[in-house]
Amino acid sequence: MLKQNFVKTLENSIKNNWSLPALSNYQEGYLSYEKVGEKIHLLHYIFKKSSIKQGDKIALIGKNSVNWAITYLATVSYGAVIVPILPDFNPEDVHHIINHSDSVIFFTSDQLYENLDETQMPDLEAIFSLDNFGLLYGKKKEYDNIFKNAQISHLQEYQSFSPAVIKFPEINNNRLAAIVYTSGTTGFSKGVMLSHNSLMANVKYAQDHMPLKAGNKILSFMPLAHSYGCAFEFLFPFTLGCHITFLSKTPSPKVIVKAFQDIKPHLILSVPLIIEKIYKKQIRPALNKGAAKRLKSIPVLKNIVHKKVYSKLIEVFGGNFYEIVIGGAALNKEVENFLKQIKFPFTIGYGMTECGPLISYTAWDNHRLEAVGLPVDTLDVKIDSNDQQNIVGEILVRGENVMDGYYKNQQATDNAIDQDGWLHTGDLGLVDKDGFVFIKGRSKDMILGPSGQNIYPEEIEARLNNMPFVQESLILDKNGSLMSLVYPDLEMMDTENVTETDLLKIMEDNRKQLNSQLPSYINIMKIEIYPKEFEKTPTKKIKRFLHTI
Repeated sequence: MLKQNFVKTLENSIKNNWSLPALSNYQEGYLSYEKVGEKIHLLHYIFKKSSIKQGDKIALIGKNSVNWAITYLATVSYGAVIVPILPDFNPEDVHHIINHSDSVIFFTSDQLYENLDETQMPDLEAIFSLDNFGLLYGKKKEYDNIFKNAQISHLQEYQSFSPAVIKFPEINNNRLAAIVYTSGTTGFSKGVMLSHNSLMANVKYAQDHMPLKAGNKILSFMPLAHSYGCAFEFLFPFTLGCHITFLSKTPSPKVIVKAFQDIKPHLILSVPLIIEKIYKKQIRPALNKGAAKRLKSIPVLKNIVHKKVYSKLIEVFGGNFYEIVIGGAALNKEVENFLKQIKFPFTIGYGMTECGPLISYTAWDNHRLEAVGLPVDTLDVKIDSNDQQNIVGEILVRGENVMDGYYKNQQATDNAIDQDGWLHTGDLGLVDKDGFVFIKGRSKDMILGPSGQNIYPEEIEARLNNMPFVQESLILDKNGSLMSLVYPDLEMMDTENVTETDLLKIMEDNRKQLNSQLPSYINIMKIEIYPKEFEKTPTKKIKRFLHTI
């Protein structure tokens, strides 16, 4: 158990950064840490009047926003358990999660509430609007005026709001803080139970190893209901007194780049898909035409091209950041190699919701190609093989970050955490002599070759995704042979007037070229065109379980 208390850390940040900007919605004004403290205090008053007890579950759904963040902070600092729900879930899944988590109060955006049915969530006592904290539904009549009365009483009781008023309950780190229902890539989600200690372990590691300070700016565009975005775009910078701006719009590369220009964040966290799209749409085309193409073929002049690309990329991301931390999925090798060549300040980390999420990380100037960093100092990491440097095995972790288990699912918990406390990640990897972790794939995604060879589809997909007119791909095992589904680059097809007939020929050429680069047992027998983008998890991993053959 860590000495640093999570709730006390939140309390101290509000007091110590009282007048600094704390939270903003993109292109709107900000709330100071003082105003955030006031709103948390108001919600605590509402919880109390609603007879919410420590340990009760409070569900939350909506796009990233100031009110989302305040609801989260108010819940965990009260001693209740937050149940953040991804806004991408369909209504039936939301109803199920509300019921399965035993939530008694629910905060939702008005837009999402229109598609929900409170009769399908019979144990809820009240539903509050995330837009204005007004009451949307109350099982009892006394809820009708609870928000209005709370505001009046709060103003009367605290006419002069000061840091001394901020005194959160004493909540031990061993208490449950959150139940996170991941969408996952292997089927219906389970509720991951994260303690205050797990959240504190992630925050403390980031405080010690990521160079942020009070007043620095952060742009939050990853889903806050996912542990990666929540921990490192929200909780960690909040504890330091940073100014966090929430991007509520759909985070397309175009929208995000515009926000980078406006906010100029000091630290950027991203999933690979965003970086890869910027590289594929803006950088690679510029490198492969005109003077740049000729210059980069001459070793002496190649550095000039790289310096120009480096400057452009720095500018794209706002020009004011220390590093970009990439996580959530594997980064395309071509992109990683290029960024390394030009000495771009990026690094790749590794984690999973069950660790809240961080497992490994190193700063950009210590990043090792194809590695995902060194294990964090609050975890032990080992490979389940006889030779962890050379023989791929499952990655096992144990320590402060690890979840308490899956909510109301002891069998799944026992399957994930063994008797010695090791969490079986389901990921396959190696650890080199210096301790760097290398991911080789997911054990559930691994395909067994015809002679018992281990085939990792992500590695094949990474090559195929770099080929002409391929936007994204999925490698599947069909009766012992490998095939691929490809979602084509429709924008490039339009630009170059490529017909469907042309596309089929291009894909066949891609297949032959790909096979020439691979061992015979990994050869692709067929490429089929897939008509739309693959459905993905919040960290942009393709949901493979939807495409089994």
